[in-house]
This record gives sequence, structure tokens and C-alpha cells, in this order.
Amino acid sequence: MPLALAAFAVSAAILLFAWFTLTRLDLALTTLEANGTGARIILIAIGLCLLYPLRFTLRSFGALRRSRRALRGMNVIEARVGAAAARQSAWIAVGLSGAVLIGALVVQFFIANNLAVSRTFFYLPLIRSTFGDVLGAAWVNVYIFTVSEVLVLIWALVIAIARQAPGPAGRPIRMIATAYTDIFRGLPAIINVYLIGFGISLTGLPYLKDWSSPTFAIIALTLTSSAYVAEVYRAGIESIHWSQTAASRSLGLSHGQTLRFVVVPQAVRRILPPLLNNFIGLQKDTALVNVIGALDAFNQAKIIASSQFNLSAVSTVAFLFVLITIPQARFVDRLIERQRRASQA
Repeated sequence: MPLALAAFAVSAAILLFAWFTLTRLDLALTTLEANGTGARIILIAIGLCLLYPLRFTLRSFGALRRSRRALRGMNVIEARVGAAAARQSAWIAVGLSGAVLIGALVVQFFIANNLAVSRTFFYLPLIRSTFGDVLGAAWVNVYIFTVSEVLVLIWALVIAIARQAPGPAGRPIRMIATAYTDIFRGLPAIINVYLIGFGISLTGLPYLKDWSSPTFAIIALTLTSSAYVAEVYRAGIESIHWSQTAASRSLGLSHGQTLRFVVVPQAVRRILPPLLNNFIGLQKDTALVNVIGALDAFNQAKIIASSQFNLSAVSTVAFLFVLITIPQARFVDRLIERQRRASQA
């Protein structure tokens, strides 16, 4: 009973705060002359949804009553089942109320100081008028990380295999590959982009000095990201049991054939989730190309922000990056779940 009462009190208090937040939001929309019929309908629908946590508090009280009736009838098992159901409903109500509280606090933040935050980051007229320019510049980011991902897959595998070079003859190769991964993992990506983007042009090397900024960005991001992905490859290769390598060599396969036909195919399947996570990080790193003057989405948004004294265009860039990232993240989750089921089977 105390838990159900506490859940009801918490839910009621949070719902009152949420109703107060909706009232302030309605007043803010009225100030902006954006309180049309559609906005009012949405606010009413949200207000009705706020009543949902109370359903579980009422369900908790109902389960408690059934538990007490069963206890009076000396049905101990049914009483315990009812008490457990009451506790579960009460905790669900608390969890839902917590989610409502977080949402209300977020809304309070955006409508604070007469919608100052919303006007600064999410000014819809400016977003609508500049969305086409930002989206067009975002294709530069898409081009950079798409080409970089392909190159990283190839170059990182070469580095990982070089670190597995066998015997004394492979020691120099292993040392070079180790030095490469240590250097480029320790070097910040923005410094690498800056050095390559400006440095190669300053050297005046024939042909190379005339490359475009996106090309320099692709080279820099490929070098940096390959150092991380090479370690992912190496972890996958070393996770394959040594007996498979021994069996392959006993069948007459060379070291290269063993890697190609036995070890690497299995290793790649195991490292797909962390590999995709690295690619998600790589696509976000494409925003660093603004330091070398490439007109990507972030640079375009900065130009708009400096002329309009508003950061809504930068929020558009953030939205586009998140929109690209979320499907990849869910795909990674599916791969992890599939591997988990396969290992349990």
C-alpha cells in the first residue's frame, strides 16, 4: 500500500507540473501567433496522454484490493500474486511519470525567457528558408565519408594483416604497422585534417597541390580512421582460435591463403558491429573539414548563422547528422542481437 500511494503522489505531482508546462507552452505559442487549430489539437492530445501514468496507479490499487481479499480468504498464493502485480504497476507508473517529468523539463527549457532558446536554435522561418542550402552542402559530407569508408575498409585491413606478419622477416613490417597505428591514434583528427589540407598545398608538389579540399579531407580521415579500424580488424583476427590456423597450415595452405580463406572471413563477421560504430564516428568527423575551407553543411550553416545572428541553421546540420546516424545505430543493434542469438543457439 505505501508503494502504491507513493506512486500515485509522484504521478499526480509530475502531471500537475506537466499541465503547468503545457499552459506556459500555449501562452508562448499565443505570443508567437502560432496557436492555430492544429497546435491546439496537438496540445490537447498531449494533455490527454499525460493521464496515462495514472492508469497504472489505479491498476496498482485494484491489484492491492484483490490481494487483500485473497488474504482474507486464506488464499496466500493469490495474495502474493496480487501484491506482486500491484508493485509492478506502481513502478511502471513511477517510470512513466519520470519520462513525463523529463519531457516537461525539456519543454520548460525551450520556452524559458519568452522562447529565447527556441528562437535561437529552432527558428522555423529561418530553418525553412535555409534548409535547401544546408542540404545541398551536406552532400559534400556524404561524399567524403562514403569514399573514406571504402578506403578505410581496405587500408585498415592491410595494416591489420601487416601487424600479423609472421617470423623474423616480418618484424620490420610489424614495427612499421605498429608505429602507424600509434601515431595516427594519438594524433587528433582535426590536426591531421589541418596538416594535410593546408600542408600539401603549401609544398607545391606537382599534381597533388591542385587537389580539392574534399580530397584532402578524404585522405586525412582515411589515415586517421584506418588506425582505429585496423585495431578492430586485429582483434577480430586474433579472436579466431589458433587451431584453425594450424589446421589450415597442415593442409598445405600458406600464411596468406590461411588469412584469406579461413581467418579473415570469420573475423569480419565478428567485428561488424564495432566496425559500423567506427563508421558512425567517421561520418561525424566529416564536420572537421570546415577547418580547411570545404563548403560542407557545417560551414554553410556557420555562414548563415553569422549573417542572421541565429543558430537555427546549425541545428539543421545537427538534425541531418542524427537522421543519418540513427538507422545505422539501429542496424548495429540488430547485428549484435543476431550474433547473440546465434551464439546462444
